[in-house]
Amino acid sequence: MNESMSRPSRTTLLPSLGVLLVTGGFFLLCWVLYLWFKPLPPPYNYQLVEEGGSAQFLNLQLEAWPDLRISKYELRVPSLDRPVAIAYETKDQAGHSILLNWENLVSEPIVTASVDFSELRTLAADIANHVPEGAIILGWWDTSRQLKLLSGRDTLFASYLADPLIVPSYWKDRSDVIAEYEREFWGPLGANEEQEKFKIFADALSSEASKGANMLKEVVGSREAYIVVHPADLYKLAMMYPDRIDLAFKDFPLTGNVHGLAGQVKGWMKENGYNTYTLQSLSEKSVRAYFLNETQKGKVLLAHMLPLMNSTPVDFEALQVVHKQGGYWVFKIPSA
Repeated sequence: MNESMSRPSRTTLLPSLGVLLVTGGFFLLCWVLYLWFKPLPPPYNYQLVEEGGSAQFLNLQLEAWPDLRISKYELRVPSLDRPVAIAYETKDQAGHSILLNWENLVSEPIVTASVDFSELRTLAADIANHVPEGAIILGWWDTSRQLKLLSGRDTLFASYLADPLIVPSYWKDRSDVIAEYEREFWGPLGANEEQEKFKIFADALSSEASKGANMLKEVVGSREAYIVVHPADLYKLAMMYPDRIDLAFKDFPLTGNVHGLAGQVKGWMKENGYNTYTLQSLSEKSVRAYFLNETQKGKVLLAHMLPLMNSTPVDFEALQVVHKQGGYWVFKIPSA
């Protein structure tokens, strides 16, 4: 057999090799681009650890709500051997997921701010006993959902609204994927109309006092209405309106020395350029101080509705204080 016919010629082999190299390089480039632009996964995930009736969760003390079905989730970060937060979820009559209680286990808030659930539970019972059935309750959207579930009273906000998205500084680059993961877990956002009303509500709380009070009156109209606020709302509001509210927070240990604690809080406040503060009880061992600087941006409506260093909500005339339960303050809104 002729040698030229028994083996491929170099003129045929070289172009084929070039095509393979170009094709391989193209696929390698595509893979690199895919890895480069591929969004990072959520930095945490919800892991179900327990579920059952309210009697199964003695720490929540929900004996008055025996029909509740509760699921307990741990917020897990793959690189850590213990959870960073604990969420207790339940569902309303329509089957929508509601965050019943949240416990942050790290110093910086994740997803939402922790509050004392025993205070909220008692407040819900007080509202059920003293607020007329035809009245409407205003509060931050997550607080509103809890109160509607536990008190049976109508609230202006009843849907998952997700605002603001509380993401620690070290996860800011994954804010979009975290927001999507939270919506997948808790369900779709409320209707546009409800979202717009919540923006008006938050705008009112972050406005000058008389203007904000009038905005609240316009939202509720002639209906009998009450508004519930908490120091943790300051943190959420400042995240939405950083141009209106200059806020910082710091946790302090409770040692039993009240005067010593006051000295520490005031000392930190002066060293960091703030001029007033309010406190939130976190546990029997610690308290959180929210610091405000009102010298340049003024005092917003919500600040008038909370006890600050040199003021008390009882003296606020635009809205009438009707109840206090722990860190929660309840005001009656005059009709428009």
